[in-house]
Amino acid sequence: MIRSMTGFGRSESSDEYRRITVEIKSVNHRYFDLNIRMPRKLNSFDTAIRSLLKEYIQRGKVDAILTYEELSGHDMAVKYNHALAAEYISHMREMAAEFGLADDISISTLSRCPEVFSMEEHSPDEEALRTLLERTLRTALDQFVEERVREGDRLKQDLEAKLRNMLLNVDKIEERAPGILTEYRGRLEEKVRELLGDVQMDEARISSELVIFADKICTDEETVRLRAHIHSMLDTLEKGDGIGRKLDFIAQEMNREANTILSKANNLETSNIAIELKTEIEKVREQIQNIE
Repeated sequence: MIRSMTGFGRSESSDEYRRITVEIKSVNHRYFDLNIRMPRKLNSFDTAIRSLLKEYIQRGKVDAILTYEELSGHDMAVKYNHALAAEYISHMREMAAEFGLADDISISTLSRCPEVFSMEEHSPDEEALRTLLERTLRTALDQFVEERVREGDRLKQDLEAKLRNMLLNVDKIEERAPGILTEYRGRLEEKVRELLGDVQMDEARISSELVIFADKICTDEETVRLRAHIHSMLDTLEKGDGIGRKLDFIAQEMNREANTILSKANNLETSNIAIELKTEIEKVREQIQNIE
């Protein structure tokens, strides 16, 4: 099962007290590059979040965005500072006595004094929060992976079509090879006749020239290796998971053989086929960059 490195997944879960939303998106990258954005409330789960993401993702530049929302004010409580209130009262009464003022201290007056009442954040139920977070993450990741697999299947079909077309071009080069030597022998004999006229041709010298020429243009080894690389890539595509780096290496080897075939080509038809091979290999390499 082949996976693309491009994907997106989103999930939202809630319980009685809170709501968590997770969005995961990725693009191509040589390695696993993870960036997480989340509120301070979830910071304690950073390591667990990273470990879970690594279960699902091997390569790609990944952005994970987590949001947290309280639904009931459950995490906040009013705190009453009794000692501070008593100190305020003591000082107010001291002021009243000192300046002959009425002792009219009221609750409303006292409640407006700084820090008598304050908001205090409750620690969340860690286990409940962990359970909700993991469920939301896994749902988003399942959706994320499903999209990657769909795109990976499309990439596989496209690559297989290109590779089969490359095999046809390799066949053409191999079929063309014997004719090239025959054509060269004919041109060589014609040139010799022009130079020698009626003088008998030296067949041994002709044969020697043909051997040298055949050695210079022979692409048998290259086509055999190129065909083997193409079949190796087709086999690797069937294996699935985590094959991107291997496919990239095979594509480099294929390109090396195609370059050698092109350099040895001595006629327009073979050159055109070799150029087409190189073009297809480059397209294959571009597509491989999308595979995890």
